[in-house]
Amino acid sequence: QVQLVESGGGSVQSGGSLRLSCAVFGYTYSWSCMAWFRQAPGKEREGVAAIGGDKGVRYTDSVKGRFTISKDNRKKTLWLQMDSLKPEDTAIYYCAASGRWFASLLPGDYAYWGQGTQVTVSS
Repeated sequence: QVQLVESGGGSVQSGGSLRLSCAVFGYTYSWSCMAWFRQAPGKEREGVAAIGGDKGVRYTDSVKGRFTISKDNRKKTLWLQMDSLKPEDTAIYYCAASGRWFASLLPGDYAYWGQGTQVTVSS
């Protein structure tokens, strides 16, 4: 039984920081591609950042230079450090796991999803 549990969401002012965590259970974590997605009201789910089994990373353009994805294979934990947050970053953020090796920002490449954590950035 694969389970992904996100934490760390909350409300911050523009320019602030948050760190999201995703604990992974029941999955061969070390070699899999994992990612963070987000979905704002009325919008499609968007790939934010992904990290592959080779530790290669990909970011969507709007977060480059502000967000950092990382993972610890021993702790089976994925993180997303979010700095210089903007109101347009407001969304529910989801952790996802894939059987792929290389990083992907496509939702269809991911079989397992967490329940999501709300991030709200006020101006």
